[in-house]
Amino acid sequence: MQLQTKIPLEKQSTNQIDYNSDVLLFGSCFSENIGKKLDYYKFQNTQNPFGILFHPKAIEILISNAVNGKQYSNDDVFLQNEQWHCFDTHSKLSCNSKDDLLHKLNTQVKLTSESIQNVSHVIITLGTSWVYRFLESDKVVANCHKVPQKQFKKELLDVGEISKSLQNIINLVNSVNPRVIIIFTVSPVRHLKDGFTENTLSKSNLISVIHTLLDKKTFYFPSYEIMMDELRDYRFYKQDMIHPSPLAINYIWEKFKNVWVSDESLALMEEVETIQKGLQHKPFNPNSEAHQKFLQNLEDKKSQVLSSFSHIKF
Repeated sequence: MQLQTKIPLEKQSTNQIDYNSDVLLFGSCFSENIGKKLDYYKFQNTQNPFGILFHPKAIEILISNAVNGKQYSNDDVFLQNEQWHCFDTHSKLSCNSKDDLLHKLNTQVKLTSESIQNVSHVIITLGTSWVYRFLESDKVVANCHKVPQKQFKKELLDVGEISKSLQNIINLVNSVNPRVIIIFTVSPVRHLKDGFTENTLSKSNLISVIHTLLDKKTFYFPSYEIMMDELRDYRFYKQDMIHPSPLAINYIWEKFKNVWVSDESLALMEEVETIQKGLQHKPFNPNSEAHQKFLQNLEDKKSQVLSSFSHIKF
């Protein structure tokens, strides 16, 4: 009996992710869900150096600033609710001190620049086509930082604007790293604050554009479609009925792994998972002989992994 409509997915034949790969992730909170899985299995990766970014323009601005070596200055930050913020970043970068924020911004720009030049894969998860334009500067922001809503204009990026933005992203990344593989995906998080129809329109614009840009080095992974079609049930959402549940995240990760992670890496992933579970183990008697043998066996497993991949840290 078939209880789901399965999305047909084929194993990526080339350019797979393995333990020699280095992955850079940008985008919505779903990119961090995938990033946490890469962390857990000890793949080399860097996640959202400017925090969660929901729309294409925010990611384009970050990548442009990184590639062009922007230096953030006093004009790029502002004080709001006793904290210093930057409209280009998520609030997790905000600081009590202006100097601390500027230092953090310029450090992260440099880190992003170095990462873009050296990574093997860039994964970009787009969440929405809706953006907010700050009226004073007439610039689209990544985050409003609780500045009063009347100071912004809400806009829906049309297909042409999204296409230009994503093409700029691809060109910028390729200009400093022509070998890189770019994987786009659309977040399964439902942006219902925009409205039900508005969320569908927003996601549709993103999906429409991405499919015009695919080639031998630019790919699409259907995270959104898996959530909407294979996991068509509210039990796969958190209590807010907006974000995927841990079960749904694990399900989509398994699909991603089956497509993008090399078969040669699967055995090592199992070894890493065994070690990770061992590190989380809480013994009844830490001083027992059995537990000491368990710890020694765990150390032997770690040494075996590290002998092949010295960059892995437990």
